[in-house]
Amino acid sequence: MTGKQKSYLRSLAHELKPVFQVGKEGVNDEMITGIRNYLNKHELMKISVLQNCEEEMEDIASAFEDCGFTVVQVIGKTIVLYLKSKNAKNPIILP
Repeated sequence: MTGKQKSYLRSLAHELKPVFQVGKEGVNDEMITGIRNYLNKHELMKISVLQNCEEEMEDIASAFEDCGFTVVQVIGKTIVLYLKSKNAKNPIILP
């Protein structure tokens, strides 16, 4: 993914509210399934990481990338994820 495409996705994500939260349990299979289902419909989402999460932000981002998601941005305790989907309600057309 190019820098221009990531910049475009960041601009779209700016107005989004976090949909999922990563807590002290960290990233688990149930969360990944829920995120995948959400991204299959919406393609772009924000996830917030709670203060009581013991995992480092880099480790959480790596776990999401290992699952096939594109980490668009990690800023503070927020992660923006993207997944291209054929079933999206309003597909995002990347520049």
